[in-house]
Amino acid sequence: MVDPITDDDRRQTLRWAKVGVVLLVGLSAGMISIQGGAPLELVGVTVLVGLLVGGALVWYLFPSAEDIAPAGGHRYRR
Repeated sequence: MVDPITDDDRRQTLRWAKVGVVLLVGLSAGMISIQGGAPLELVGVTVLVGLLVGGALVWYLFPSAEDIAPAGGHRYRR
């Protein structure tokens, strides 16, 4: 039988998902500006703004690890 996911593993996976979303938003903003023919300085600014927007989205949309599937009391859904 497989053991339940530990809280540490849950937090680490959620952290990587958050970092991935931030990078996805930031780099996609930069790629869009490159496709539009923006100068290199503007591409850098666009990536930074995209990273900030991605961070705001992650802060607003992603719950904490405890809110996703609390493991308190070892009561799991089947």
